[in-house]
Amino acid sequence: MKILALDTSNQTLAVALVENGRLQADMTLAVKKNHSMSLMPTIDFLMQSVGWKPTDLERIVVAQGPGSYTGLRIGVATAKTLAYTLGVDLVGLSSLQALVPKELDGLVVPVIDARRNHVYAGFYENGQAVKTDTYLSFEDLLEEVKDYEHVTFVGEVGAFVEQIGAASPKAQYQTTLPSAYQLALDGEHVPVSEVMSFEPRYLKRVEAEANWLKEHEEQNRESYIQRV
Repeated sequence: MKILALDTSNQTLAVALVENGRLQADMTLAVKKNHSMSLMPTIDFLMQSVGWKPTDLERIVVAQGPGSYTGLRIGVATAKTLAYTLGVDLVGLSSLQALVPKELDGLVVPVIDARRNHVYAGFYENGQAVKTDTYLSFEDLLEEVKDYEHVTFVGEVGAFVEQIGAASPKAQYQTTLPSAYQLALDGEHVPVSEVMSFEPRYLKRVEAEANWLKEHEEQNRESYIQRV
């Protein structure tokens, strides 16, 4: 099976071409660029490099979330368009799953920095999710994993190193980038999604929407009080 896997869920852009479990080509750009301008040229470059035509593809695997609102929209929209146009399978996997190195033992906690000391977090053992992805403060995350004997934080951990050291001195941590190759491997045997209804998994509302809802909730409450 020939698979195109892509992840634009955050600052890093990761794309891979995989055939029958073997990596044919991949590219990871860890610099802050506009994914909407870089994604298709990257896919096109890799496809030409290995001599694949678009009609050769049999499955598209995309990091479905959580992550950057804009980044997720770009990745999901591209994956949906390709899958629909080419008539091939579409699979969505967790963006956090793409951050987990398979060789680590114990509980592995991939995190994506969601700003204001909050993170998107997953919980993995032996490469498999043991809890659902969640959005929470880093203090609450540390509290949640405090009883585990072996914990390794991975992903966007740079901003949280001091907190990890203070709360869990025995915990390990390492910065990892998303692996589109691993996405492809994990997505090869996952049930396919319905293309037209496929949407990103944001886990939380974008800030503008949350502020709008808060503002209108307060206005509605005031209107109700006035009516009473």
